[in-house]
Amino acid sequence: MIKINEIARFLETLAPLALQESYDNAGLIVGNPENEVDSALVTIDVTEAVVDEAIRNNSKLIIAHHPIVFSGLKKFTGKNYVERTLLKAIKNDIAIYAAHTNLDSAPQGVNQKIAEKLGLVNCQVLQPVTGQLKKLVTFIPTEHVQKVREAVFEAGAGHIGNYDSCGFTATGTGSFRGNEQTNPFVGEKGQLHFENEVRFETIFPGWKQKNIVDALLKTHPYEEVAFDIYPLDNVFPSAGIGLVGNLPQPVDETVFLELLKKTFNTGVIKHTALLGKPVEKAAVCGGAGSFLLNAAISAGAGFFVSADFRYHQYFDAENKTVIADIGHFESEQFTKELFYELLTKKFPKFAVRFSEVNTNPVFYF
Repeated sequence: MIKINEIARFLETLAPLALQESYDNAGLIVGNPENEVDSALVTIDVTEAVVDEAIRNNSKLIIAHHPIVFSGLKKFTGKNYVERTLLKAIKNDIAIYAAHTNLDSAPQGVNQKIAEKLGLVNCQVLQPVTGQLKKLVTFIPTEHVQKVREAVFEAGAGHIGNYDSCGFTATGTGSFRGNEQTNPFVGEKGQLHFENEVRFETIFPGWKQKNIVDALLKTHPYEEVAFDIYPLDNVFPSAGIGLVGNLPQPVDETVFLELLKKTFNTGVIKHTALLGKPVEKAAVCGGAGSFLLNAAISAGAGFFVSADFRYHQYFDAENKTVIADIGHFESEQFTKELFYELLTKKFPKFAVRFSEVNTNPVFYF
């Protein structure tokens, strides 16, 4: 048995809640985080039928991509499917957890799974997140630098792209004077002391701040640790919405459309005019990705694979890329597979079941 909050913490190390969009409602939506569960049902959407399935399977946790609740609910009268689903889950003590836009933006998240299914290589984020990076600056006595550096890096700092343990050091002289209530690591209380120190700085994602500061304070020898944290405007290149990557080899446009149709098992693909040239690069975005069209064009993508384009947005392709609208559910269907892979690798004795309920509300005739 595993506590729900253990599962939630694990998922949120991979897809931090800080990465979700402002309109989103990722995280534990229903249930006691201290409850123990021995299985989970994974789904794209939560409906009454999915809750019924969880009841039949005695699964006390549903893990979904789309949150059942996006905005505040003031009444629970069962007047719509959202209220009825929540009432049934609560009555049967079934917890509901969602990882939505945070999983879209996470490295190795939803869009990476789509790119993997299409065989894309050398992928880069279409719209990297901003406002999430911070810089830590601290001052360490020379002989303790290595210990502090390693602890801070272990806590999650110092990652830049495919590099880790990234930091900068410079030597200098620090000064301090402790009063009678102090117990200084070096020097004497009441006397001004000068110490050879190293200025150490590194960057980190903001959601890891607590762990990093805890690691710093635990390993730094000083009674009072001097450190600064600065917010950065830099983009976070490894996290963000959408991906663009290369096909292993160029293919004809109709061949690529057939690949999309087969891979995503979609009844129809709405697309703009073909460009009459081989497809070498493609951009992808699970769900509603029309806002990334210009980014896909700028990245040189021959195809932009996403969903939920409105009529007039198709004109915006302007023969610079081919929009392939494969359907919202179809584009995100492999998120269930992603949940399964992540959870079974971390918790090999925890049962993860795929929901057999087709929650796609769109049908094709």
